[in-house]
Parts: sequence; structure tokens; C-alpha cells
Amino acid sequence: NGEVKLLGENESIYIPLGATHCLENPGKIPLDLIEVRSGSYLEEDDVVRFEDRYGRV
Repeated sequence: NGEVKLLGENESIYIPLGATHCLENPGKIPLDLIEVRSGSYLEEDDVVRFEDRYGRV
């Protein structure tokens, strides 16, 4: 939907199932990311990459 959220230290966001999303760190301090998955299937082979600057598409 084109929505941009800027999160600060110790903040979190919920990304619903099936939502297209992207993550970047616009700051100078390294980002520590903790990803939490829930549900009965937690593997990464269900990830669909639409665009990827690191060539993982």
C-alpha cells in the first residue's frame, strides 16, 4: 500500500501474512533485527521475493 513506517530503538511492527514488505536501515547505527514467526509452519521456503537488491530473487 506504499505505507512507510519509521521505527525507533526497542520498537516493533507486525507484518500480516501475505503482506509485501521491505526493510532498510536509514541510520548510521547498525540494525539488530529479531524476526518472530508464529503458526504451525515456520520454515523459510514459503518466502516469495518480488524484488531483491542482493540477487536472491
